[in-house]
Amino acid sequence: MQVIDMHTHFFPRELPDLAGKFGTDGWPRIEATGPTTSTIYIDDKHFRDITRECWDVTARLESMDADGIELQVICSTPVLHQYDRPADHAVEMAKLTNDMAMEIVAKGQGRLAALCQVPLQDIDIASKELSRCMAAGHKGVQIGNHVGDVNLDSEEMVSFFTHCAEEGAAVLIHPWDMMGRERMRNNMTMYSVGMPAETHLTISSMILGGVFDAVPESFRVCFAHGGGSFAGTVGRLDQVWHYGPNGKGKATKPPSEYVDRFSVDSMVFDPRVLEFLVRIMGEDQVMLGSDYPFAIGEKSIGHTVRDTDLSDVAKQKILSDNAKRFLNL
Repeated sequence: MQVIDMHTHFFPRELPDLAGKFGTDGWPRIEATGPTTSTIYIDDKHFRDITRECWDVTARLESMDADGIELQVICSTPVLHQYDRPADHAVEMAKLTNDMAMEIVAKGQGRLAALCQVPLQDIDIASKELSRCMAAGHKGVQIGNHVGDVNLDSEEMVSFFTHCAEEGAAVLIHPWDMMGRERMRNNMTMYSVGMPAETHLTISSMILGGVFDAVPESFRVCFAHGGGSFAGTVGRLDQVWHYGPNGKGKATKPPSEYVDRFSVDSMVFDPRVLEFLVRIMGEDQVMLGSDYPFAIGEKSIGHTVRDTDLSDVAKQKILSDNAKRFLNL
């Protein structure tokens, strides 16, 4: 079966001194720690250690060969989004990473595609950068799942999503800056609990906020990490929609009836959970995603899909066909 991994990340080997340029702190920076390793810092605080697969196309292609991946979609790492800054500052980071993404794609022997990033704190600037990137060859955009304390159901976001639909841009929504961080300081629950909760909140807020009723049918969006905890709680969402005094929001139908308006990736790590996810979402709405090359991502990419009891037709859709449609390949 052809295999497309539609959720992977890259990180630049070098970053400019934007802290010095703008006179503000909190910008990410990177230091090489060896020929194949680097460390990301926020100011002087350790953020993450990364390996050369983040920036080295040869290493990336070798990993793809080992896992039988024919096409990989790359996007930046959410720490680079910089939504809390003036948009004219954040767009410099966006342009840098977006241009680097296309440089990586150009070296990828036709086996790589890219999603850009944009400064969501200013929709006009974000839309302009999206249009520039689509003209340059990006397949769409990756965005964070909130901007400050604002979910993705605002009028401004409906305008941006409509622009994405008009540009033919696929949208990948990725959790970041998780809620309740003080309560999730231990045992990496920020990743195991916080990320799924963030994504669940985003899907719910977009449904109940009327986003899917407002944007064109051509709007294509995928939520990372299997849609978080949405699938396991969609029955509860419906219950509240039917009986809660304010549970309907702007949604014109129960939340479960919107599952054909968005996709999720397959990164749930357990074949039984993936089978359940496909039952809830439908086999046309799930795509292979791995979070490569980060440590919490899927090892032996695609094995969770292959280890399910799903039909060969469903597996082919998840491993390739759905991503082709989503990315308009």
